[in-house]
Amino acid sequence: MRTVAAFDFDGTITRRDSTVAFCLATVPAPRLAAAAVTRAPALAGYGLRLVPRDRVKESLLTALFRGVEDRELRRRASSWALEALPAMVRPQALARLRWHRSQGHRVVLASASLEMLLEPWAETAGVDDVLATRLEVRDGRLTGRLDGPNCYGPEKVVRLRALLGDLDAVELHAYGDSRGDRELLAVAQHPVYRPFRR
Repeated sequence: MRTVAAFDFDGTITRRDSTVAFCLATVPAPRLAAAAVTRAPALAGYGLRLVPRDRVKESLLTALFRGVEDRELRRRASSWALEALPAMVRPQALARLRWHRSQGHRVVLASASLEMLLEPWAETAGVDDVLATRLEVRDGRLTGRLDGPNCYGPEKVVRLRALLGDLDAVELHAYGDSRGDRELLAVAQHPVYRPFRR
């Protein structure tokens, strides 16, 4: 039986939300301010549980990135992931990830964060696969919309099954910290909730 370790990223491996940190660090201040103003009703609706999480996320990403050249944003994302993201990583989480690697286990990130942020970091950490949220690109530029579902909640298990096949044939360790990880933790023989918070 193959052994796989699936890690949530934001809040589990990192101390804070990586997509928010990336946007605050790299999006020009006028565009950030405009997004905060124009998307305020959607954010308020989400806070009152009237607007779905995915719709709010897509709305904000559209305000921040619509029309941006994909190649340029990927360059920015890669630089940020290699320079700033390591400081957000919990040492205990990285140690556990490396332990799984040392045991010959397949290591997977399953995250609602942006794929373009996680892939550069994952390569340096020895992660085998990244299952994360993708942004739609048309004619080399971002539309701001999501390319496929947000990798959150049940979608994490959908992606994991697409990658690995029958999960009953896998010995699965899963690490998560929020309600967005419930389904992932539920399919694992070894679920671990909020393990690296000391």
